[in-house]
Amino acid sequence: MDGLEAEFNLKVVLVSFKQCLNEEEEVLLDHYIASWKGLVRFLNSLGTIFSFISKDVVAKLQIMERLRSSPQSEHYTSLQSMVAYEVGNKLVDLDRRSRHPSSGCRTVLRLHRALHWLQLFLEGLRTSPENARTSTLCTDSYNASLAAYHPWLVRQAVTVAFCTLPTRKVFLEAMNVGPPEQAVEMLGEALPFIEHVYDVSQKVYAEHSLLDLP
Repeated sequence: MDGLEAEFNLKVVLVSFKQCLNEEEEVLLDHYIASWKGLVRFLNSLGTIFSFISKDVVAKLQIMERLRSSPQSEHYTSLQSMVAYEVGNKLVDLDRRSRHPSSGCRTVLRLHRALHWLQLFLEGLRTSPENARTSTLCTDSYNASLAAYHPWLVRQAVTVAFCTLPTRKVFLEAMNVGPPEQAVEMLGEALPFIEHVYDVSQKVYAEHSLLDLP
């Protein structure tokens, strides 16, 4: 285990979402990307069970990093500036995927949906009893978020895969913040940072009627 892995703990990752918003409540994309990379490390630390999500997230983060280093990077400093630029210049496929399959708006929307699933799952871990089945918690969170955007075969495969999830205690210990009760306390303190970023992003997408981009 290298130094970075040894230092990893989920509280640092969750609190990093606080930096995603400036005083004007703009979602800063560099911080958003960095925070998501921390969440990917957490998912990967639990084995291959979440690879169907983490691999897709990594691909989306790479798209956003390319946009942030492109000649148009100034338009991709925040979610709000990106939406204004892409919508204003018709760089978003609104009805069906065609000329702009990897637009920033579509890419961040996929990350936004995945963030909602993870937020719901972590909240479920926080509020559930010790003997709660993680497969049920994860399935409920998935059904309330990502499932609506996945075809039936994917939904079935994911639900079956969730049956192999480790126990609630293993999840809480993987957060590297101490014993399970400390992890539960930490989630109560840190999850609101993710929720705030999610709520602000949801409002931006709703205001521009972009929540159902193909």
